[in-house]
Amino acid sequence: MKQNIIAVAFLLFFIGINAQERIKVDGVAVVVGKNIVLDSDIDKFKKELQQRTEGKIDITNCEILEEIMTQKLIAHHAVVDSIVAPDADINSEVERNIAYFTQQLGTIEKVVSMYGFNDEEDLRKELFDIQKEQLLIQKERASITEKIDVTPEEVRTYFKNLEKDNNLPEFSAEIEMAQIVRTLKPSEEETNRVIEKLKEIKKEIEDGYSFRLKAIISSDDPSAAGNGPGAGGKYTLTRESGFIKEFKEVAFSLDEGEISEPFESGFGYHILQVEKIKGQERDVRHILIQPKISQEELDAAKAELEKVREQILKGEITFEEAVVKYSDDKETRLNKGLILNPQTNDTHFDLTRMDPNLYARVSNLKAGEITEPYYDEIRGESKMFKMILLKSKTDAHTADFTKDYEKIQELTLQKKQEETIEKWVEEKIQDTYIKINKDFKTCNFKHNWKKE
Repeated sequence: MKQNIIAVAFLLFFIGINAQERIKVDGVAVVVGKNIVLDSDIDKFKKELQQRTEGKIDITNCEILEEIMTQKLIAHHAVVDSIVAPDADINSEVERNIAYFTQQLGTIEKVVSMYGFNDEEDLRKELFDIQKEQLLIQKERASITEKIDVTPEEVRTYFKNLEKDNNLPEFSAEIEMAQIVRTLKPSEEETNRVIEKLKEIKKEIEDGYSFRLKAIISSDDPSAAGNGPGAGGKYTLTRESGFIKEFKEVAFSLDEGEISEPFESGFGYHILQVEKIKGQERDVRHILIQPKISQEELDAAKAELEKVREQILKGEITFEEAVVKYSDDKETRLNKGLILNPQTNDTHFDLTRMDPNLYARVSNLKAGEITEPYYDEIRGESKMFKMILLKSKTDAHTADFTKDYEKIQELTLQKKQEETIEKWVEEKIQDTYIKINKDFKTCNFKHNWKKE
């Protein structure tokens, strides 16, 4: 449990330390390969961990340092082993984390402020670098453990040992959900209106009108009317920046001074001008216009799902049949509407770890009950109405070998994988440059970091 909580805090810790000025008067605690750990990193990690656990986890500075050193060792050897972290995967994780933090704090502005960044662009750049290292670590760990498996006898032995030690895990309440989704799309007429409007703005700019002023007046990008990055539609980006794929593709296809034709992204339609090319960086301005979905269209989509829900409740059609007939969500439509948990890649969701908004909608449902249709959206992707069926619900309980075999099997596998990682770490320490500050020489590490 302690290790799991430490792992959860690890990404937040890196956000904290990367948001600060790294070159300052500070002591170097450890060097692992080419990676440096500062004394202040340990303090920030501990503070983050205490905040996450409300002070319930008792952990020493030496334990924190060893956890950081282990991650840095894995990251170092991921580079040595030529592990690749594709930009698309990194950007996907960046968007997921931004969505999570925004949901937790309410607005992206609060996220930027809490972690000490200048603006959203600054946050995205830092998150890209952080997530790249995290993805390298994940891939290196996966390569180390890819051949690890467990037998039924190992699972049984693991369970019996837990039972003998009176240490059986408590499993939280879990649910399975299925959904019917109706994605909202602007009309062809509205889309054409937006494209023609952007073409008109483009011509006006080419005739001498200020792109900056046009962005302030016309852009749906909320940053355009502000004072930071994005003001007047201006951004500086590189190919590694955390901007959406379509935006970067257009930006790096234009010559200096050239203005693009209208192009689409998940946010809407844009025109973009490259103001200046500076080596690997480009200063660009853009104008975003989002096609509107009328209230009539919103009402119609909601009414359609309400009618479908009524048919299901009357027994005129099953939920699974309705999924095939009415849902347009690609990920769940051909899976009877079942929603996969992205953290575990199965259909079970721990009620204590769910999105608070979704939890509020489904926590009081009984198995077989369906939510009312409700509006939802994924920033930069889609807007929709959906309704959720609670497929099953399991109350919190002490582990049972028969009922929870798959979970116990997974715990057994995780234990075996961690043992493999521990052995790998012990071996790699011996052929990796490691320098530990004298202040930490007295630490009683699990591994022979001091090479004594």
